[in-house]
Amino acid sequence: MAEAGNGITRRSFLALSAAALPLAAMAKFKTDIPVGIEMYSVRESLKQDPFGTVRQIAKLGYEGLEFYAPYFEWSVEQTKEMRALLDELKIRCFSTHNDLAYFAPDKLQRTTEMNQILGSKYVVLAWADPKTLDGWKKIADTLNDSATKIEAEGLRVAYHNHEQEFKPLEGKRPIDIIAANTKKSIALQLDVGTCMEAGVDPVAFIRANAGRVRSIHCKEWSRDPAKGYKVTIGNGEANWPKIFEAAEGVGGIEYYLIEQEEGEGGEMQVAEQSLKAFRKLRGKA
Repeated sequence: MAEAGNGITRRSFLALSAAALPLAAMAKFKTDIPVGIEMYSVRESLKQDPFGTVRQIAKLGYEGLEFYAPYFEWSVEQTKEMRALLDELKIRCFSTHNDLAYFAPDKLQRTTEMNQILGSKYVVLAWADPKTLDGWKKIADTLNDSATKIEAEGLRVAYHNHEQEFKPLEGKRPIDIIAANTKKSIALQLDVGTCMEAGVDPVAFIRANAGRVRSIHCKEWSRDPAKGYKVTIGNGEANWPKIFEAAEGVGGIEYYLIEQEEGEGGEMQVAEQSLKAFRKLRGKA
């Protein structure tokens, strides 16, 4: 067989070129988008020692985090101490996950204050499950009303999906009701794992909601019932290069969040493994 030069056959040259393609694809990913962790991934550690857990997360190399609902129960003083720790460690609280009750008129001011102290930008509604389209429209109204109030305070509202938003209700998908009936300034935080489990292509969702997918929960999923959400990012069904490409090309992504609800080993071990896997996918390993 003819050689391509330097003793390399055409066949081996093509093989080497093919092997290099994934690295070439990775090279086009933006390098200034930070990665954080949804703190539900280390929930048991967080319950026992919030400050120590945040220190460990920073030591692993995470650039930020997203606190979930229990943060709301902290005192103002505790919240200020947490902000001081974040500043010391040079990591950010990108956003918080919140119960629907935290958007109620009697609690929204506290929600605003706590997020301002933490330095959070996005106040995310983490869960909703109305059983009618009118119920989903009311959720959209709540998001709009809340956004009007907290945007004046320098914060933004976002909505986080689970499976139910993608399942048709009265002929329409709830996620489409949310998207169509909320202000464009309200972000749509994509949970990749639950999106895939619902049978929806995450890339298609991002492209259909250009400019509004400001953050993504990088949660993997496997069709194998024995694995489900236990698989580490990159070892399941998600086409991460295509997801990153869409998020950075049209989605408006500002930060990624790793969420690993289950896994082999302790929470911190899984958090470390997940970050390494994410970085490998991004060509940073």
